[in-house]
Amino acid sequence: MTEAEVPEDFAELLVGIQRLIVRRSQQGEGDLRLRGAQIGLIRLVRANPGIGVSAAAKELHLAGNSVSTLVNQLVAVGLLERRTAAEDRRAVHLTVTPAAVERLLDWDARRTDLVRNQVAALDHEDRAALAASVPALRRLAQGLHEDLEGP
Repeated sequence: MTEAEVPEDFAELLVGIQRLIVRRSQQGEGDLRLRGAQIGLIRLVRANPGIGVSAAAKELHLAGNSVSTLVNQLVAVGLLERRTAAEDRRAVHLTVTPAAVERLLDWDARRTDLVRNQVAALDHEDRAALAASVPALRRLAQGLHEDLEGP
């Protein structure tokens, strides 16, 4: 593989791996499977209790109406709470429910176990190659994040 082929193959692999991790990590959860955007919103609200819909949309780089739809879905299944802001009755503050925290902890444990087991099944050379790639992946993620933030 040439260096020119890496970005396309890499991007395709990352998307596929992420999709498989989400799908496999949610096996056995019944009817309440969460999509990536829903999980992202729950994680954001957990890290920023009281965040509003517009601020969440900005952080997630999504349209406000998309985040509003996600909020409605997650409130309906008991994973987010929405409270009207005292200072502005048009604004809301979001918080995660105890069920959401429990769900994230469980999902993170499943995800970690899944990836740990898959990596352990690789041969020594593949495990070493993955370990060696982590710093470059961190720099790639940082560059992507900075590009989103802009100058």
